[in-house]
Amino acid sequence: MPDFDRLKLLASAHNDTVKQLSRLIDSARERRRAGLMLLEGIHLIDAALAAGHKPQVVYVNPAAEHHLELRALLSRLDCPGYLVAEGALSRVTSLASAPEILAVVPRPEPNWTKAPECAVLLEDLQDPGNLGTILRCAAAAGAAAVYLSKGCADVFSPKVLRAGMGAHFALEIFEDADLAAVLDAFAGAKVVTALDGAVSLYTVDLTGPTAFVFGNEGAGVSPSLQALAPARVKIPMPGSAESLNVAMAATVCLFERVRQREAAAG
Repeated sequence: MPDFDRLKLLASAHNDTVKQLSRLIDSARERRRAGLMLLEGIHLIDAALAAGHKPQVVYVNPAAEHHLELRALLSRLDCPGYLVAEGALSRVTSLASAPEILAVVPRPEPNWTKAPECAVLLEDLQDPGNLGTILRCAAAAGAAAVYLSKGCADVFSPKVLRAGMGAHFALEIFEDADLAAVLDAFAGAKVVTALDGAVSLYTVDLTGPTAFVFGNEGAGVSPSLQALAPARVKIPMPGSAESLNVAMAATVCLFERVRQREAAAG
């Protein structure tokens, strides 16, 4: 990449390139059509590079000229780059203030054919924060694959990417998946949580291959998916809360599997 001081400056928010950035930020349809995602900030771009995902182009905040991490990152890139005036950059980011750098990167394509040891199936999740948090938890707990129904929020939106904190690059992510077909074919424990579940999570053997299913924030898992599991599982809650946030429930379930496998390994 050219030296920071030699990057061409895009000063206006009305520049065609800046307008395209704005469309990528604002429109899931545009991101899917173009097969692209937009990474905001040094950490996410660094995580993408570490996983072998190369930016097509980067846009740099001139105000970050003396940021040592930014300069180190730029030295590792082999793609076109531009400076974007901070005022213009602040209009094409989902952050409260303009980041040091934005990168346009092709959306990853899953390339797995084997059955995962641990899979997470998500049905119609709408909140980007919940979705990103579940991905981060899944990656931390050693899950390999995540399957999303067509009704889920865009998993490669800027907000989901930020909440995932790089988890997208540690998982095989399947969009628009037929969750019923995936669950029906899965050979292992099938864990579908429900408030009125009859089986405690802590009595289910999670030491082998396991598929966890989590549903929409309001409606939960659909009856058709619930019917594909041997039993509906509940997380015991001796306190006064009626339910757990879906991301919190996923965290409890995934790390109960980690606990059981640690215990079994001695």
